[in-house]
Amino acid sequence: MLIQEGQTGFVLSEETNNMKLLLASNGGFLIGQGYKALGIPTNEVNIGYITTASKGVENLSYIERHKEAMKENGYAFEEIDIEGKNEDEILKFFTNKNVIHIEGGNTFYLLKVIKEIGFEKTLKKLLDKGLAYVGSSAGAYIMCPTIEVSKLGRNADKNFGLTDLSALNYVPFCLKVHYIDDMEVSVREVIKALKYPLRILRDGQGILAEDGKYTFMGDGEEVKIN
Repeated sequence: MLIQEGQTGFVLSEETNNMKLLLASNGGFLIGQGYKALGIPTNEVNIGYITTASKGVENLSYIERHKEAMKENGYAFEEIDIEGKNEDEILKFFTNKNVIHIEGGNTFYLLKVIKEIGFEKTLKKLLDKGLAYVGSSAGAYIMCPTIEVSKLGRNADKNFGLTDLSALNYVPFCLKVHYIDDMEVSVREVIKALKYPLRILRDGQGILAEDGKYTFMGDGEEVKIN
């Protein structure tokens, strides 16, 4: 992905500026305002809900909560695990969908699967067709140049043998999601070694990439750590 830097911050190159990407810390933000930011009427939203990252964690209650919330708020969705799927199977699944939502879980497990099945090429084809992308937690991390910041997460001790942490590089910054103030010291240490800018999201917050611009959304102010 080619990234250019504009007067108001980083913007997407012409290759990606027609894509709509929403990166979120948690699902509650998506139900509250995130999905609405996609500009698709609720009754027309049809989400392909990728839950592969959840296979790397033990507690799956967040998946069930989000599926129930989608139902209660009128969002149509169909769940899929992309592990072991080929491109044709995935493209067929998304034929009638207009939103790709990759859910959180273990970022290492998710990226390992993406690399194993070549999902980066399939995702590019879907985005080129005009589908909107939503990533929460691990699903947001993988759109960054690298997932190395996810080492600060709850599941950092389970990397599933993944050594290459380079990710899909759709945005020119790394993310720290699920941020709370107690993490400031550890985040400062990460910033020292990080080759990319870092943007920070608390639960209830997200970043929308649309028309070549990045817009912070959600509750409260965006955390800035130098």
